[in-house]
Amino acid sequence: MSLYKRSLSYVKPYRSSFVTAIIFNLLYAIFNVVSLAFLMPILGVLFDEKKNLILSKPVYSGNLGDLKQFFSDYSAYFMNNISNTEGPIYVLAISCIVFIVMFLFRNIFSFLSEVCLVDLRSGVTRDLRVDIHNKIIDLPVAYFTEKRKGDMINRISSDVNEVESNILNSIVEIVRSPIMIIVCVTTLFVISAQLTIFAILVFPIMGTIISLIGKSLKKAAEHAQEELSNIITYVDETLTSLKIIKIFNAEDQVKGRFDTSINLYRKYLQKVMKKRALASPTSEFLGAITIGLIVFFGGKLSLEGNGLSGSEFIFYIATFYTLLDPIKRFSKALSDVQKGEVSAKRIFDVLDADVSIKDLPNAKGIEAFEDKIEFRNVTFGYGKHDVIKDFNLTINKGESVALVGQSGSGKSTLANLITRFWDVKSGEILIDGIDIRHIKLNDYRTLFGLVTQDSILFNDTIFNNIALGDKNPSQEKVEHAAQIANAEEFIVKMPEKYQESVGEGGGKLSGGQKQRLSIARAVYKNPPIMVLDEATSALDTKSEKLVQVALNNMMQNRTSLVIAHRLSTIQSADKIVVMDAGKIIEQGNHSSLIEKDGVYANLVNMQNFD
Repeated sequence: MSLYKRSLSYVKPYRSSFVTAIIFNLLYAIFNVVSLAFLMPILGVLFDEKKNLILSKPVYSGNLGDLKQFFSDYSAYFMNNISNTEGPIYVLAISCIVFIVMFLFRNIFSFLSEVCLVDLRSGVTRDLRVDIHNKIIDLPVAYFTEKRKGDMINRISSDVNEVESNILNSIVEIVRSPIMIIVCVTTLFVISAQLTIFAILVFPIMGTIISLIGKSLKKAAEHAQEELSNIITYVDETLTSLKIIKIFNAEDQVKGRFDTSINLYRKYLQKVMKKRALASPTSEFLGAITIGLIVFFGGKLSLEGNGLSGSEFIFYIATFYTLLDPIKRFSKALSDVQKGEVSAKRIFDVLDADVSIKDLPNAKGIEAFEDKIEFRNVTFGYGKHDVIKDFNLTINKGESVALVGQSGSGKSTLANLITRFWDVKSGEILIDGIDIRHIKLNDYRTLFGLVTQDSILFNDTIFNNIALGDKNPSQEKVEHAAQIANAEEFIVKMPEKYQESVGEGGGKLSGGQKQRLSIARAVYKNPPIMVLDEATSALDTKSEKLVQVALNNMMQNRTSLVIAHRLSTIQSADKIVVMDAGKIIEQGNHSSLIEKDGVYANLVNMQNFD
């Protein structure tokens, strides 16, 4: 299925608006041509064309081939009678009024068709954004390690806008213009088949030239959208790294990088705009050539007495000129479609991305954690590089297990594997003897609470941040979770208390306050298993003590997997696992590992010395 057809598949829910718009466009086209057709008998009478002087009322023979002549004769007879009775000035006045009324109805139907398409366009853009947002949530975490945040934002904002402004807007012309073209061409054939066949021979040449312009436009638009994604990424990086930029005096460097990107985008955008601008005048120029040839050829026939009358020839030229506008609009719409398909491809690349972390067809449900978690011969890596190698570990229910080791030893990778943000490359992770890949994902993750080094809060109230994921949140549960997390003491001092907004990313709170809210959120969920990934490493000493008390409260009577850089925070763990290069090199409790005087003891001594 082409990108254009796939984009139009989003129109199906709004087919009633689409069909209604087609009907209004058909009426628009009819009134457009009829208003011009009405001029033909008027011109014949006003300019006293004797061959149009019909004194007796014409009678239709019933032969379809005589229909054109009957209409022409009857119109002339009718206008002659009025002119003879009321005078030519009266005919002129009535003609002008009828002409204005015709154009009024023409424009009313044009407006009504646009109104119908407003519902369609706004609905499709909403549906596209909803689908992209839902897909982003469904995609595995690993997908976003390879994608820039700015690029994803650009796809859901700018690319959808491009589809709306180019592909969806082109629907108006792709519906209206062919109707206008069909009505006009039919009228031209009725007036003079000979002239019309001559004119149509030029159309394939016009189509070929416009098609070449459209193809070159598509390539330029692709480069422009990619560079726009880079710009959004740079802006996002600048906003999140402003302190670092300033302290390292890197303003000029960052500005230079942005200037390079924005100038490159301008270059591509200029190409797009120039090629888009070329389509319309090209089609107009080709149309002018056609009109010139028709005027010469048709005028020659008229002068020789073998062609149309003066009024018929003027009507033919007026109708043909009217035909040029929908052809021009249609050619522009085709060029816009080429540009819009670039953005459509970027959108559908996301929508078609494989959701690798998902439920298997025979996945089982799970309601509780009863016994133990086992890592059996687990290997995992990024590309060809294995971070975890043939890893084995058992975590019993109610046990607190701490992972320690140098950066890059694989600690956080294990946290991502146990929560099934990633899947193992080989081996298996079992919970109560069941491979976690055979358990329904939502059921499995219900068993886990997670507190990370970076406190992730939403631009919402404290209450909603703590009760995240609960469709029927309880004030009592929220307050209880805040108490356990040692967060209530600062919450009650705020003007709106639990209804206080935390700001974007929790910007209104200190680091320790944000982390305690993250802990409160995990406590509120009340899961049997807690995963703590460097939960205190980014805090100062005072905040760390407050947060550590909250963590100790939270871990009571729960199974915990703790990743810690500060070894003083995990000395009470039931089991400490020392890792290096994705493998276990030591394990035991704090006392036994100190007595062993190995790697762990050396790490403790180094931190005590610090």
